[in-house]
Amino acid sequence: MKKEYLIYKLSETVKTTCKIDNDLFVKYNVKRGLRNEDRSGVLVGLTQIGNVVGYERMPEGGLKAIPGKLYYRGYDVDNIVRALIEEKRFGFEEIAYLMLSGELPDRDNLQNFKRLLNDNMPLEQKTKMNIIDLEGQNIMNILARSVLEMYNFDSNPDDTSPDNLMRQSIELISRLPAIIAYAYNIYRHSSSRRSLNIRHPKANLSIAENFLYMLKGTYTELEARTLDLMLVLQAEHGGGNNSTFTVRVTSSTGTDTYSAIAAGIGSLKGPLHGGANIQMANMFLHLKENIAEWTNVDEIDVYFTRMLNREVYDKSGLIYGIGHAVYTISDPRVVLLKELGRTLAREKKFEKEFAFLELLEERAVFCFKKFKGLSTQVSSNVDFYSGFVYEMIGLKQIIYTPLFAMARIVGWTAHRIEELNFKSKRIIRPAYKNILDEQKYIPITER
Repeated sequence: MKKEYLIYKLSETVKTTCKIDNDLFVKYNVKRGLRNEDRSGVLVGLTQIGNVVGYERMPEGGLKAIPGKLYYRGYDVDNIVRALIEEKRFGFEEIAYLMLSGELPDRDNLQNFKRLLNDNMPLEQKTKMNIIDLEGQNIMNILARSVLEMYNFDSNPDDTSPDNLMRQSIELISRLPAIIAYAYNIYRHSSSRRSLNIRHPKANLSIAENFLYMLKGTYTELEARTLDLMLVLQAEHGGGNNSTFTVRVTSSTGTDTYSAIAAGIGSLKGPLHGGANIQMANMFLHLKENIAEWTNVDEIDVYFTRMLNREVYDKSGLIYGIGHAVYTISDPRVVLLKELGRTLAREKKFEKEFAFLELLEERAVFCFKKFKGLSTQVSSNVDFYSGFVYEMIGLKQIIYTPLFAMARIVGWTAHRIEELNFKSKRIIRPAYKNILDEQKYIPITER
């Protein structure tokens, strides 16, 4: 029997063996996707790290939509970001300190922490060579493999004491920017036959500045500040998002840091999670090419309705970047990102495209609600703008999701530390109900 036919024959069985009646989920009160019927998340743990707020529970029952809020260690991210913008400071390092320690640093502690991050940024020579050997592969996969390889260079990789976890976290936050920058330049060299540039990180630069320097050599101050804002806004998003929950699940087994973080990277890579920014970027490119008059509301509405009807674009029936699992009226990250994005658009002479994107956001929300017959509010999410902002900075799609990982490593490591330091920690093990009746075994001679 040919291999291809056997694979086909085996895959055909999936049509029946994986089929489960939707009514059974209701019968057994199964929380699909760990979501309640009101679409709120099933409460599976407690945390003091991040809080994502999009609704409030009413005394009489039910949920009330409210403008979205995001909190890091109890601090409103809106207040943090506005202070950074007003003071013209880079903030990602401060957020990393806050996430890992639970406290805002003073000037001396922040300066020492920045120095510690910079000192740990250079990669092992063998890691650099392995990245070169992996040229052409997906950068998220290279990132996961490089993180797993860090285990081999760690003199104490399996120790889960607080001191060792903190050391490993700092090294991961420091080194992911270099891994991504080097992997991209090697990809650029092999796919486009461009010169291969391996730039070593510089002391006294922020992580955002060093990343842009290692990636492309030159950058403007506004590009670096905008990237820094993106890192701040995507550093953490509560314990329930898929990749962070993945890190907590794997960490609960007592596995090593590098295995847990590699699992988080694998989760983030998925197009329904971290890969969504690429979906949105592709959709925006399509809309720019297929909507003749960028200010014509009627034309935009007609096209979005056709998309929802699965008639045009990828015929998925989706408008990417619209809707969120928690946020309802607004995604606070979008509000902040639009403000700095608009400034960057003026610098880069992309005002027309940015205005078009803002109009698309407005009409997409309107068309989605009308098409679905929703009485509740729906909003855009951070993916609606992040891809275009990355494009204005001069970054390519292939590193959009790795950049997400570069930011989220802060939240992942903080949640891992918290998970492993509960006094009454337990391995995370939810239940699945088996709905198949017991089968009588049939000897192979009778099948």
